[in-house]
Amino acid sequence: MEGQQKTSRAPAIEDHGVIGDLRTVALVATDGTMDWLCFPHFDSPSVFAALLDPEKGGHFRIAPKVDGERVVHKQFYWPDSNVLVTRFYSPDGVGELVDFMPMGRGGHAGRVREVVRRIRVVRGELAFRMECMPAFNYGRDEHQVRMLHGGASFLSERLKLTLVTSVPLETDGRCVTGRFTLREGQSAVFGLREGAPDSCHDTVMGHEASEALFRSTVDYWRHWVAGCSYTGRWREVVQRSALALKLMTFEPSGAIVAAPTCSLPEEPGGVRNWDYRYVWIRDAAFTVYALLRIGFKKEAGAFMRWLEARIAELPEGAPLPLMYALDGGEVPKEQELWHLSGYGGARPVRIGNGASHQLQLDIYGELMDSVYLYNKHGAPISYDFWRHLRQLVDWVCDHWQEQDESIWEVRAGKQNFVYSKMMCWVAVDRAIRLADKRSFPADRVRWLRTRDTIFEEIMQKGWSGKRGAFIQSYETMALDAANLLMPLVFFLSPVDPRMLSMLDILRQPPVRGGLTSDGLVFRYDAEATEDGVSRGREGTFNLCTFWLVEAMTRASVTRPDLLDEARLTFERMLGYANHVGLYAEQTGPSGEALGNFPQALTHLSLISAAYNLDRALGHRD
Repeated sequence: MEGQQKTSRAPAIEDHGVIGDLRTVALVATDGTMDWLCFPHFDSPSVFAALLDPEKGGHFRIAPKVDGERVVHKQFYWPDSNVLVTRFYSPDGVGELVDFMPMGRGGHAGRVREVVRRIRVVRGELAFRMECMPAFNYGRDEHQVRMLHGGASFLSERLKLTLVTSVPLETDGRCVTGRFTLREGQSAVFGLREGAPDSCHDTVMGHEASEALFRSTVDYWRHWVAGCSYTGRWREVVQRSALALKLMTFEPSGAIVAAPTCSLPEEPGGVRNWDYRYVWIRDAAFTVYALLRIGFKKEAGAFMRWLEARIAELPEGAPLPLMYALDGGEVPKEQELWHLSGYGGARPVRIGNGASHQLQLDIYGELMDSVYLYNKHGAPISYDFWRHLRQLVDWVCDHWQEQDESIWEVRAGKQNFVYSKMMCWVAVDRAIRLADKRSFPADRVRWLRTRDTIFEEIMQKGWSGKRGAFIQSYETMALDAANLLMPLVFFLSPVDPRMLSMLDILRQPPVRGGLTSDGLVFRYDAEATEDGVSRGREGTFNLCTFWLVEAMTRASVTRPDLLDEARLTFERMLGYANHVGLYAEQTGPSGEALGNFPQALTHLSLISAAYNLDRALGHRD
C-alpha cells in the first residue's frame, strides 16, 4: 500500500524508508534524499549523514525540478521486499524513484557492492536534479572529485566511491550534480559503487540492466520472506518487521545490530543521543526468539554460531561483554562530534558507546533463554558450547547479588534492579532446564539453591505492597515497565495476584502513578528515576507497549476483558508505525518517532506480541 502524503521540507525520522544489503543500510526520505549511509558496514563512518547535519553531513538527492509548483511525495515498499519506491506527483507528470542494494538468490554473488537509484517517468514529462555530495567519516575527511567518462569518483583518504550514470554530470570539486528531463517511459539510472576505476563507461547501467538487478533483488527478498511461518491476523505487519530485522543482520557473521543509525534523539532537541550500530547481547538474543517464532531457523542458527564463538573467546572467569562490534571485537570508545549540528539540533552527536563496559546482569538471562529456545526449536547445542555456557552460569551464581546498570543503561551509578535480578533467575533456570533436557553435567545443587534464593529475594525486596507493584530497584519506589516480562519469562504466573495488580497500576497514566498514556507505555518515570542523563521529556517506549500487550494477553485466561484490551492496544500501536511500517525506539509526545531507527527491539517485540495475541484470539473472529 502506498504511503501517506508528506509535505515537510525537512524530513523527520518517520519520513524515511530503509534499503540494505545485509552489511549496511541507507535511509531514503520521501523527498528523494538519501541522508544516511555508512559504508561499507553498519558501524563504518558515515558517507551521507544529512540526517544529523543537513549542511555538513552529506546527501544523495534525486528529485523533480518543478518551479513554483507543489510536488506530492508518496513512498512504499515493493510488496514482500526491501526495495523502496518513492513517487513524485506533479501537474507535469508522475516520476518514480526505485532504490535498492542489489541482491540475488546467492546474496551478493560476487558483485561489487552498490546502491542503485533508478528514476523514471510513468506519465507526462518531468525535469530532475541529482545531487551527490558525500561527507566522508562523519564530515571530517576531505575528498576530491575525479570526473570520468560515464560517471565521477569521490576520493577520500579512507574510502573511494564512484557514481556511475549516463546522465551528464558537473562538479564544483565536492558535489556532483546532474540535470536531466525524462518523458513518459524514459528512465535514468545511478549506481554508487565502492572503488575508483579509471573509467566506468563500460559499466553504465541502462534500463534493461537495472531491471535485471531490480528483479533479482525483489526475487531474493520474496524468496526469503516466503519462509515466514506466521499466517495470523497481522501477517503483512509481521512480515514487514521480519524484513526489517533481516536488514539489520550482518551477513558475514550472523550478528544482529540493535539499530543501523546513531544519535537520533530520544527527546526532541535533547542530549539522549546514542550509537546503536553494534551487537547488544540482549537485543540479539530477543531477536533469535522472534525469528524462531516465525520460522527463520537459519538466521537464528547463524547468530548462535556467532555467539558461541564470542563466548569461547572469553578468558576463564571473565564476565560477558554486553555489546560487541560487528567483527566480534570491542565497541569503539564513545566520542562526541560537536562539528555536527545534530538531528533537529539535538546535541551532542555521539559515535561509539560508553555503556559498553557497564555491568548489566540481565543479559545472562536473555542469553540463556535464547539458547534454551534454540536448542528446543532450532538445533541441539554442542557439548563444547555447553561447557562455556556453564562457566557463565557459575559466574552468575557468584555475582547475581551485585548492583548493576541494567537494561536501560543508566549512568547514575549501579543499583539493585529488580529486572536484572529476575533475569539472573532466568539464566540459572534455563541452564537447569537445558542440563536436564540434554543430561549435561552441571552443579545442579548449587544452581537450584541459587535460583530459589533469587526468587525469594525478589518477592521480598522487589515487591511493594504500598504501590501494589514490583518496583524498579531495591533503592527506589519507582515503577519500571521492564518488569512486565515477569510472566513472559515464566518467573510469575500471568494471573498471579501480584502480577494482575501491577498490570492495573502500570496501565494508569503517570499523573495517577502509572506509566501508560493512551495505551502507550513509558519505560519508567523519567522525573522519578535518576539515570545520570539530563532530565527531559522522553517518549513512550514502543518495546514496552508490546510487552504490555503480551502481559495482558497471557493474563486473559482469567481476565477475559484484558484480551480485548490487549488487541485494542496492539492495533492502536500499529497506527504509530511510519508510512512503510517501520518503528524507531520511541513514540514522542506529538506522535513523532524518537530514537534510533529502525530499532530491532521494537520489531521483534511486535512479532512476539502478534504471535501470542493471534494465538489467544484463536478463531474468535
